[in-house]
Amino acid sequence: MAPQSGKDSLLRLIRDGRPLSFRQQLTLTFQLSLPAILANASAMVMHFIDASMVGQLGADDSASIGLMGTTSWLFEGILSSFAAGYAVQVAHLLGAKRATEARQVVRQAILVCVFFSILLAIFGAIICRPLPVWLGAEPHIRAHATLYFGTFMIFVPFFMIDVVASSMLRSSGNMRVPSMLNILMCVLDVIFNFFLIFPTRTVTIMGHQFTMPGAGLGVLGAALGTACAGLIISMVMVYYLVFRSNELRLTQDKGSFRPTWNYFKKAINISAPMGIQHTMMCSASIVITGIVAPLGSIALAANSFGITAESLCYMSGYGIADAATTLIGQSLGAGRKQLTRSFAWITVSAGMVIMGVMAVLMYVFATQLMGLMSPVPEVVELGARCLRVEAWAEPLFAAAIISYGVFVGAGNTLVPCGINLVSLWIVRLGLSILLVGSMGLYGVWMAMAIELCFRGIVYLLALASKRWLKTVID
Repeated sequence: MAPQSGKDSLLRLIRDGRPLSFRQQLTLTFQLSLPAILANASAMVMHFIDASMVGQLGADDSASIGLMGTTSWLFEGILSSFAAGYAVQVAHLLGAKRATEARQVVRQAILVCVFFSILLAIFGAIICRPLPVWLGAEPHIRAHATLYFGTFMIFVPFFMIDVVASSMLRSSGNMRVPSMLNILMCVLDVIFNFFLIFPTRTVTIMGHQFTMPGAGLGVLGAALGTACAGLIISMVMVYYLVFRSNELRLTQDKGSFRPTWNYFKKAINISAPMGIQHTMMCSASIVITGIVAPLGSIALAANSFGITAESLCYMSGYGIADAATTLIGQSLGAGRKQLTRSFAWITVSAGMVIMGVMAVLMYVFATQLMGLMSPVPEVVELGARCLRVEAWAEPLFAAAIISYGVFVGAGNTLVPCGINLVSLWIVRLGLSILLVGSMGLYGVWMAMAIELCFRGIVYLLALASKRWLKTVID
């Protein structure tokens, strides 16, 4: 077993009921957040490069992938929600110094989540052909959209293995390994895409010409590149969880993978509101994509690339939210509610400051960011306008992102479910319908900015109350 790091020592203080100074709380927050932020940053940069590669194929191919992006996120969110129902239990049990039970939850989570992902993959494969029609896509991009989404769905069980293993490791406080492996997955994705998307061509490097082999698969190559990278990393991730993790490796003791009602019920209580929320939020986003689709390929491409560019801004928020979930889960598991409240405000405040700085950079370099992904001037100009209006909402978006991580760590997922559904379906969707007719895609993004501000304010008000501190662990 590896020696304990400074981070492990501070986590031990939480579990042992010993005091942590404000400086120690900041240090632990930083130590848990940094690997997750770096992983998210790498993922967003690599996705940025990925989108740039597809962008070279033209607006139609970019639009076909962008059209299916929201639906892909819907399925990914459902997978993450289902895994979180078990991961939160693991964090609480470790905080309560019940590691043997935590490993039993891990075993059951692997079997249940993989079985669920297979059912989801079958459903996705069934709807992949009619889905572009339902979304209102133009006829000439439907075939490629179906091809991209169908290929993605085939590999969903492997993505689920990665989600389960990485969420379990994070719940134990191990942010470094899943972060490093997810960075590697992004690198592999770009490498695979480089050879699978483009045909064999001649490239010039430092005045010398080389023949670069390529499969020339276009949109299919983009889907296969992502799938192959996910397949490789999921196998490595589950190997580390089962054989190498200090606290959760399953070789430490014997146990059954057979699901038990107690853990399954708790997982459903946590994950069901999250799954409903993800489904309804992404469904709303799909509806918004349907609103954007009739605006044409330029608007669809600008919308897709704009979402990718904006992700460079909020990557830090999701990294801190991962840390918040672990800190809140283990603090509550240890029965330390005052420390829990302290970690909640530390993480939310840090995220708002960091995302505020990133928003300024996004506003200033909006044109350059869009120009890196698309050579089409109309796409660049429209996307940059959308990014600049969105930048104003990023600090409050941070409050919503990280508060959500806080509530998940507490096992209280019903409150954020209600907040997000009301905010997205009533505020954003309603404003989008009102503004798209007169303002086009820019109106849709203005509606998004207003809604994110509204959501962030509501989350801060909910966080200020103490009702979210209810724990699900007996």
